[in-house]
Amino acid sequence: MEKDMQILHHIRQNPFITQQELADLIGISRSAVAGYIAQLTKRGEIKGRAYVLRDEGMIACIGGANLDRKARGKQQVRLHSSNPVTIMESCGGVARNIAENLGRLGCNTSLITSIGEDKEGDWLLQETKKHGVHISQVWRLPTQRTGTYTALLDIDGEMVVSLANMDIYDALTPEMFAEKWSHIAAAHVVFIDTNIPADCLAYIIERCREENILLFVDPVSSIKAKKLPQQLDGVEAILPNREEAELMAGMKITTIEECAEACRKIRERGVKHVIVTLGEVGIYYQSEDVEEHMSPYPTEVVDVTGAGDAFASGLLYGIVNGESFQRACRLGLAASALTLQTEQSVSPLLKAEQLELAVEQFEKER
Repeated sequence: MEKDMQILHHIRQNPFITQQELADLIGISRSAVAGYIAQLTKRGEIKGRAYVLRDEGMIACIGGANLDRKARGKQQVRLHSSNPVTIMESCGGVARNIAENLGRLGCNTSLITSIGEDKEGDWLLQETKKHGVHISQVWRLPTQRTGTYTALLDIDGEMVVSLANMDIYDALTPEMFAEKWSHIAAAHVVFIDTNIPADCLAYIIERCREENILLFVDPVSSIKAKKLPQQLDGVEAILPNREEAELMAGMKITTIEECAEACRKIRERGVKHVIVTLGEVGIYYQSEDVEEHMSPYPTEVVDVTGAGDAFASGLLYGIVNGESFQRACRLGLAASALTLQTEQSVSPLLKAEQLELAVEQFEKER
């Protein structure tokens, strides 16, 4: 194999490999590697400082990575009193969950987030990397604590109260994202959630618009959705739930017809595709040319936590594999159904072949 092809082979295996590591693997000098990389970059085979290859289908996930704690009451929760609970800890955060899901689906995925230099941050990185997600672009902020989300659940599983400590994301600035832009711009698709500050959201949206990068947005919550700029030109698709769609459209949604009207209002802000997740009644998808209400796949519901993140992951998996938005939505519904079957926010059942099988089965039965 020619030396330039050997270099490309190793970069495909690890897009963040150093020139010295390449030199050691191939048995040539670091300066010779630099010369080959310059030629490959000139030919358009390599884009960006991280040697991310052209058309490799990378997805960059930008946003939250938290430690999630669920405290479930052993008896009916009583306020203003001590309550016996069972506590479960897991890795969380919208962008992180979606990155792990995509890693499980075999997608080339990177996570861009901020964590503290603490044991919680160490655990988040280890668990995320374990599933094939590139974590080299994560900021470690020594003066900040890794984000945490704690939910108190009643004995029947209903949430009583949740507590979020997300101050770490306020330390992010547009300048920090500018420094990582060569990595972001090399991605086939960029996904962001609204845990990051408003000025960072505006910066990423504008640059994706200028550079024609496919950008997907999850509003996360009705409160955090307010961080989004009024004009959303540059956003390929947005994935609000019913409450978030109501806030973005400035209207109530009680029927599918009202959902369609809300999608039209959101698209007037510049978004190309709007996909509203509606829980037990499925999703509503609308673009300029197509709109459809899709029912959820039948499944046994064990825990709804993470179902929305799973939907986004299945959708993104479909998009990077060249599927239409409609079929990508069906892959998202399949991912959501698999996640509903477990108590975990990221389902161990999630596999690409399972998604494809579920969609093919659905299409046969139509």
